[in-house]
Amino acid sequence: MTEHSPEGAVVLSYKALVSSPLSLGPAIGFCTEEAFGSNPTSLGIIIVRDLPEIYPVYRERLLKLAYNFAHLDEEARERYSDPSTKYSFGWSHGKEIMNGKPDLGSTTYFVHEDTLKGSFYANPIAENATVAAEEKTQFPEYYGNNIWPAKEEKGVENFEDAFVDLSRFIFKVGCKLATACQPFVSPHQLDSSVSLSDMISNSQTTKARLLHYFPPIPSSTPPVEDEPVDSWCGFHLDHSLLTGLCPAMFLRETKTGVPEIIKAPSPTSGLYIRTRGGELNKVSIPQDCLAFQTGEALEIATDRRLLATPHCVRVGSYSGPDIISRESFALFMQPNTNQHLSLSTTFGDFSKKVFDEHYDTATM
Repeated sequence: MTEHSPEGAVVLSYKALVSSPLSLGPAIGFCTEEAFGSNPTSLGIIIVRDLPEIYPVYRERLLKLAYNFAHLDEEARERYSDPSTKYSFGWSHGKEIMNGKPDLGSTTYFVHEDTLKGSFYANPIAENATVAAEEKTQFPEYYGNNIWPAKEEKGVENFEDAFVDLSRFIFKVGCKLATACQPFVSPHQLDSSVSLSDMISNSQTTKARLLHYFPPIPSSTPPVEDEPVDSWCGFHLDHSLLTGLCPAMFLRETKTGVPEIIKAPSPTSGLYIRTRGGELNKVSIPQDCLAFQTGEALEIATDRRLLATPHCVRVGSYSGPDIISRESFALFMQPNTNQHLSLSTTFGDFSKKVFDEHYDTATM
């Protein structure tokens, strides 16, 4: 029998994935179909529990560093940005376009000095891509150079180590999940000569994104019935094969300067996913778990038999003087740029269209 979270997301045990992923047989196939398939109730997400004890340590260490990095002065943060890669390496703040406009959330209720979301990107799996020079030049968004905070940058010491440790942990779990899902995915793939796990494990385009959601102005938060659901991050689809996602951490500013970990400031705060049937569901990822979502690349590779699900992040209505931010981390597991997703489209072709939609090249 399939295990579910309270919101209806499919749940799998890490221990089962590690022991013998392919031996899960019909059980994993049924779980995968329920989570990623065409059923109207499918959320496009699987939660993995029973992770090794080191995982919460990795998660907390990096998410606190996200907070610290976002609290560096603007000049320091901008030293670690790279417009030549469409801000796909290093720091990015106020550059992304979501649904045709800068991603400020979808409402003026939550005005911030610039935008409500800052990101730090890196490729933690293939530091030095071994692809042709022409390919590197054509796709700087994937084959650029990682940019890490200087080791003497106060407050973000060991940033690179923390980023890489969590990324590689998630990557290993994601590869196990991809192997377990292959018997279900295979019949739907347009190109059956390469497995989902091979496309991920042999890729040099894996991208990790550390996110800091800036605090809204507490006095400006509207009644919950007036707040758009995508107030912290607009509705979007990931363009990966699979995306590994950590549960978010909410941090409250204190007088000591050391933030305090708290629960979500509102029961309506968090991740929302729209099912295949169009129903909007709030999905919580337990603190000691990981989640994996389907992306558009998998949708194309399976001729839309497996669909990526739209999702967003909501601030939630709360009152009081507290200054609360949200920290999160996503690992986008995707194929090499020359990998064909369909007869006419490579992952690189598809990605170019996505980047053109989300970044204004005229200002770079």
